[in-house]
Amino acid sequence: MGGRVEGKVAFITGAARGQGRSHAVRLAEEGADIIAIDVCRKISSDSRIPSSTPDELAATADLVKNLGRRIVTAEVDVRDHDAMKEVVDSGVEQLGRLDIIVANAGIGNGGQTLDKTSEEDWDDMIDVNLSGVWKSVKAAVPHLISGGNGGSIILTSSVGGLKPYPHTGHYIAAKHGVIGLMRTFAVELGQHSIRVNAVCPTNVNTPLFMNDGTMKLFRPDLENPGVEDLKVAAQFMHVLPVGWVEPIDISNAVLFLASDESRYVTGLPVTVDAGSMLK
Repeated sequence: MGGRVEGKVAFITGAARGQGRSHAVRLAEEGADIIAIDVCRKISSDSRIPSSTPDELAATADLVKNLGRRIVTAEVDVRDHDAMKEVVDSGVEQLGRLDIIVANAGIGNGGQTLDKTSEEDWDDMIDVNLSGVWKSVKAAVPHLISGGNGGSIILTSSVGGLKPYPHTGHYIAAKHGVIGLMRTFAVELGQHSIRVNAVCPTNVNTPLFMNDGTMKLFRPDLENPGVEDLKVAAQFMHVLPVGWVEPIDISNAVLFLASDESRYVTGLPVTVDAGSMLK
């Protein structure tokens, strides 16, 4: 029996670790070959979160190869459209086609109210988390159109793309913007049988969430909050009794949206949020 995306090729951004790596592995498990990029260096003005590394991207490649799938990787910044286009063009030449785009790369920085957010934090956030998503699709979608087989595009937004939280206004603005991109791409690309949806996760157990900065953001009342303190605060955000979800929970939603099981699903923000949107 074939996999759910057997014989397809997926382009995934931010694939060195976290959700991006999980998406690459999950799609490969179900038969896809992968074009994976990550910046693999520090780009954010914020220093709380260690940057992804070339070794981590290589580890993602090994995980995919161990599943018997092909993978093309490159260290590219999603802010650089021309560099991305070069990698995608080369990847499609090697792998033969492109069917799926997962624009997942993102950063977290700041932690100030909007009136105190620095211009550097704002610019980095919008450039990566909003413009980078647009550029990722722009660089890759010509292959979906010319392939003539339709396709599926999945953008990573957030529950923060559907409702506000304090002290992350620039992130909220970027992720709301991603929902606008998703809906517009959906109406513009529908004629080519290309579907465009967004996943909107709550907190996910990745380095972007599991760090000292996030713990302090959630528990400003404590001097040195730890994971258990974070869990206590984070559980208040959800209807289900958890503080966060795992990368695989998002990857399973990405897989559904990438597969033909969702062939008539387009323009949808898919929440994987333990009921956060009900709060």
